Amino acid sequence: MDDTRPPAGNETRPPAVNGTSAEPLKIRPGAANDVAVVLGLFDRAVEWLVARGRTGQWGTKPWSENPKAVALVERYLTSGEPWIAEIGGVVAGTVTLTDGPGPNIPEADEPERYVHLLAADHRFAGRGVGRALLAHAADETRRQGISLLRVDCYAGDDRKLVAYYESNGFAATEAFTGPDGSWPGQILEMRL
Repeated sequence: MDDTRPPAGNETRPPAVNGTSAEPLKIRPGAANDVAVVLGLFDRAVEWLVARGRTGQWGTKPWSENPKAVALVERYLTSGEPWIAEIGGVVAGTVTLTDGPGPNIPEADEPERYVHLLAADHRFAGRGVGRALLAHAADETRRQGISLLRVDCYAGDDRKLVAYYESNGFAATEAFTGPDGSWPGQILEMRL
């Protein structure tokens, strides 16, 4: 008998993917029923960061085991404009747009769209998933007649994340620290 089921304990592991696959990247609207998918992306991102000794951004605990992170994802996916990137039918990344920042960031003096929950699955490294999602966010912002797109991100360690956003057309505007003073952040904006 040919049993093609995965070994016990691997049922929730995402399927292996070929990062060089010629499958096109597709971006679809997300929805509240994508919460588990988005949490899975962040769980894999945390695992990837921890494996590299980079625990300052999101700590060491999977988002799916953190009630505050689960509530955050649920809130943004139900009240924001979520988008899901897929390659070959496999979820490769996500971004959510809202009309403003989170609670610890000052609002802009003009209409804006704000990037939240950007994550790309590292199984698709080199495929431009994050870049495509940010370009889609800019296109959606323009389509809505808004000329300001902002994001905030972790600015600790080597500021690689800040540099990533800058390489995607954002300009750093204001540094900040998290509520407890231990999380260095950076606000960036893109004029459209």
